[in-house]
Amino acid sequence: MDKYSVTDSIRYVGVKDLDLDLFESQYPVPDGVTYNSYVILDDKVAVMDTVDKRGGDQWFANVREALGGRNVDYLVVSHMEPDHGANIARLAKLYPEAVLVGNAKTFPMIKQFFDMDLEGRTLLVKEGDTLALGKHTLQFFMAPMVHWPEVMMSYEQTEKVLFSADGFGTFGADSGLGQEWSEEAARYYLNIVGKYGVQVQAVLKKAAGLDIWIICPLHGPVLKEDLGFYLEQYRIWSSYEPEERGVLIACASIHGNTARAAMELAQMLKDRGETKVEVVDLTRTDVSYAVRKAFYYDRVVAASATYDGGLFPAMESFLEHLRAKNYQKRTVGLVENGTWAPLAAKTMRTMFEGMKQIRVVEPAVTIRSCMKEDSRKVMGELADKLRQGEF
Repeated sequence: MDKYSVTDSIRYVGVKDLDLDLFESQYPVPDGVTYNSYVILDDKVAVMDTVDKRGGDQWFANVREALGGRNVDYLVVSHMEPDHGANIARLAKLYPEAVLVGNAKTFPMIKQFFDMDLEGRTLLVKEGDTLALGKHTLQFFMAPMVHWPEVMMSYEQTEKVLFSADGFGTFGADSGLGQEWSEEAARYYLNIVGKYGVQVQAVLKKAAGLDIWIICPLHGPVLKEDLGFYLEQYRIWSSYEPEERGVLIACASIHGNTARAAMELAQMLKDRGETKVEVVDLTRTDVSYAVRKAFYYDRVVAASATYDGGLFPAMESFLEHLRAKNYQKRTVGLVENGTWAPLAAKTMRTMFEGMKQIRVVEPAVTIRSCMKEDSRKVMGELADKLRQGEF
């Protein structure tokens, strides 16, 4: 995303990071990421967040160009995570008259990240407070745990712009819009914010009371059209509802026998009329993509080899990630493999039973080394149950 006008008075001054390999040191971003920041030009000038340290020099150049020689009156700090807050102290030093705008949880975090004197330089805002810039007025709405406790969103009342912090953000430095936006936005949301669906629902209720024409997130594209689509996606994700009737088969196979069983199950389901079946090899697919797929479908089959009396690590990691992201409201099938002591199904069942509103389909399938007629028969029964909805 290049520098451009969000509106005549609101300038985009963010930066692209095309060289980052792992966002938050864990999520692959093959298409990079943006760190978004905005400048509101009015009688008073407000900068809406800074950017990651990696983009600091380019960001300051963008800010100076947008300012056209003017000073900064306010720096609104929506979120203190370092990919947005890394340049707070640097901007405060460069513009010594700038006032930092935040809430009660913002300023203690600033002191934790930086050694800087905040005396006389802060404006504490609470839920619903406003800040007049001239023709523009910002109104602040707290969004705790979306996905840090200090997060707040700002609504510009005149041009009806919602500065949504990490909400409605996405991976990718050149993210598309509409359906093209959905996949990477879902992977971003479900892996980073997914645990906090209740809190996101609370923010969506606040947003429903606002007349929003533009959404300006801290990552990804500015959203100007068909905002109902994006709001509906967030409603689905934050309520943990499936997006598609279908089956994800997530397999963790050591020597390939469990993977072949997973492919056979997929074919059984298709032969029974299931139109949406997807197999994900957890040993070859980053877990963030697998988590996104698990939330997408209404049914999941976990197929794992037994390893050291428990689960093969790729499956264990997958299930731990699902648990951490508050996975729920799904139907689950179990397939285990073991040459002498198959125990994976027992472990997987225990892990799933620790999640909310999970229905485990019987029978679980036990494979002894590789598929034989007895295990194939049981797998057929599982396929019937998954297809027919007899849970």
